[in-house]
Amino acid sequence: MAGPWVGTWRPHPRRGPILAEFSTPGPKYWLPGTTGHPNHDPTRYRAPAYTFRGTKGPSASSFSPGPRYFIHSSITKTGKHVAPSAHVTARPKSKIQVTPGPSDYTTDNADKHVYHTAPASSMKFRLKDIKGFRTPGPGTYTLPRILGPRTAYTRAEPCWSMKWKSQYQSCFQDLAKTPGPAAFGNVELDVYKRSAPKYSMGLRTKLAGTGTAPGPADYVPGKLSLTKPQDPAFTFGLRHSLYKASLIPETH
Repeated sequence: MAGPWVGTWRPHPRRGPILAEFSTPGPKYWLPGTTGHPNHDPTRYRAPAYTFRGTKGPSASSFSPGPRYFIHSSITKTGKHVAPSAHVTARPKSKIQVTPGPSDYTTDNADKHVYHTAPASSMKFRLKDIKGFRTPGPGTYTLPRILGPRTAYTRAEPCWSMKWKSQYQSCFQDLAKTPGPAAFGNVELDVYKRSAPKYSMGLRTKLAGTGTAPGPADYVPGKLSLTKPQDPAFTFGLRHSLYKASLIPETH
């Protein structure tokens, strides 16, 4: 920016219009439009809108691939047509099986099925000794009891168990282990007698009719628009331009 200094600042060109040049708010306020579908004025009725598509291209008279593709004459709707022919393949390999030879057989045991022979016993291994029987010994059994209440085959008479001697009021009784008078709490009389009525203590209530009415300072006598008619008033005004001179009345 070029130009001489004026005091402590240098003049420069204005960046844009200022609000003081307009007598009305101008572009400061913007109202939504009433046409179109997006950003429509919500206070106005909006008719249904429809989108417009582009025009369709010219329709083709034929939908075949044309001469670009070549289909062989052997291709049919069911597949490729192949004439019957013999396939020339390699010679199959024969699998060599390992079979037994004549020396692998023994015919000695088959003579008894062909010729009459005397009965003969086959030789077997000696059997193992039979293990001793694991029967219980004499000390394994316990004879049932014949005395007392739980007998197996005899009739038992009634019996009583023997207990030790009680130490109650004896010289061996430890009186220090008994509870003293202070171990028991005082039982309220309401437990075993008719209880008296009880009342709970609440807070002190305020007297009715005091401290609830408004005072003189709660009223504002200046606003009388609620009880008397009032002319319509508008709060939206125009901003005065700073460049307009103030009104000076003519004087003699």
